[in-house]
Amino acid sequence: MNKIYLDNNSTTQIDPNVLKHMIPYFNEKYGNPSSQSHAFGWEANAAVEIAREQVAQIINAKNEEIVFTSGATESNNLAIYGLYQGLYSKNLEIITTEIEHKAVLDVCKKISKKGHKIHYLKPDKDGIINLEEFKKTINKNVKIVSIMHANNEIGSIQPIKEVGKLCKNKNIIFHVDAAQSLGKINIDVKDMNIDLLSISSHKIYGPKGIGALFINSSNKKINIEPIIVGGSQEKNFRSGTLPSPMIVGFGMACKIAKKNFESDQRKIRNLSNKLIQKISQKFPGTVINGSKSKRIPGNVNLTFPFLNGVSIINSLPEIAVSSGSACSSSNPNSSHVLKSIGLDKNYINSSIRIGIGKFNSDEHIEIAIKSITKAIERKI
Repeated sequence: MNKIYLDNNSTTQIDPNVLKHMIPYFNEKYGNPSSQSHAFGWEANAAVEIAREQVAQIINAKNEEIVFTSGATESNNLAIYGLYQGLYSKNLEIITTEIEHKAVLDVCKKISKKGHKIHYLKPDKDGIINLEEFKKTINKNVKIVSIMHANNEIGSIQPIKEVGKLCKNKNIIFHVDAAQSLGKINIDVKDMNIDLLSISSHKIYGPKGIGALFINSSNKKINIEPIIVGGSQEKNFRSGTLPSPMIVGFGMACKIAKKNFESDQRKIRNLSNKLIQKISQKFPGTVINGSKSKRIPGNVNLTFPFLNGVSIINSLPEIAVSSGSACSSSNPNSSHVLKSIGLDKNYINSSIRIGIGKFNSDEHIEIAIKSITKAIERKI
C-alpha cells in the first residue's frame, strides 16, 4: 500500500490542472519574459502578467503590487531585511512574536546583532498574541511589525486586522507571513491594512520554488533595498530571470484556490473534525494544540501526554505526518512554537502535526485513525 500523505502544512502535491498549464512554458513557450524584441518573449511576459493578476486577486491587491520571489522565505527576507536596510535608522526596533517561522526569526536575529532591539511577543496557550500587550510594546522607535497570519505548526490565527489598524494609526509598516493562510482563510490586504505580505505557491497545490511579496503601493514610507541584485526585473526589487513556468503555475494555483475556496475548506474541515473526534474518543487524554476555533482548516496538532515523552512518528508506516515545521526538522531542539505555548519537553516529544489537504479522502482519515491508534496502543 502506498503511504498516505498527511503533511500538507509542509508542502502539497501539485494540482494536475496547475501542472497542465505549466508544461507548455517548459518546452513550447520557453521565451524569456524580459526579452521584448520577439514573440517568444512577448508570449512569456503576457503569461507572467496574467499570473500576476491571478495572485493579486486572491489577496485583493493591485497587479503592480505583486513581486515574484523564490518563495515565502525569500519574501520574508526581502520584506524585513530589505526594509531594515532601506529605512536606515540607528534606533530601529521591530515587534514580532516568539512563534514566527524561522525565516522571520532568523532575519530578526541578524538585525539584532547589528544593535537593534527586537520585541518578541509571547502568545497565550492557544498560540494567539494579546493585543493589549502589543499596544504596550509600541514606542516611537518601532518601525516594523512582523506577525504571521496563521502558525505553521499549530494553525492558530492571529488578529491581523486589529494589528493592522493599530500599525496604520501609529505609522508603523506592517508585514505578514501568510504562507500558511493563503487559500485557507480569507486575506484582504486592504481591509487588513497590511503593507507587506509573504506568500508561497507550494502550500496551495502549486509548484515549489516560487512565491511572492505584496508591497503596498499606497504607503510611501516603504523603502525596500533589494537583497538580490544584478538586473532590473520585478521593478528592481528582485533581480533574476523570471521562471515563467513556475509563475504560471502559481497563478493557476491561486485561481483554483479562489474558485474552490468554500468547497475545499468545508471538505478539509470535516475531515479534520472527524480525525480529532475519533482520536479523542479513543484516547480522552489527547490534547489539541492551538486554538480550537481560530485555526486554519486542515491543521491538526495533537499531544498524547500519557505517552510520557515517547514519540510515535516512526511507528506510523502507513501515513506521512510530522513532529513540527519541515524547515526545522533537521534541528534537534524541541519545537519553539510548542515550547512558547507552555508545553514541556515530554509533551513536545509526544506530539504530532497532521496536515490534511484537498486531495485527502474519508478513507485516508480512517486509515490514519487506525494507524495512530495502533501506534499509541503499542507504546502505552
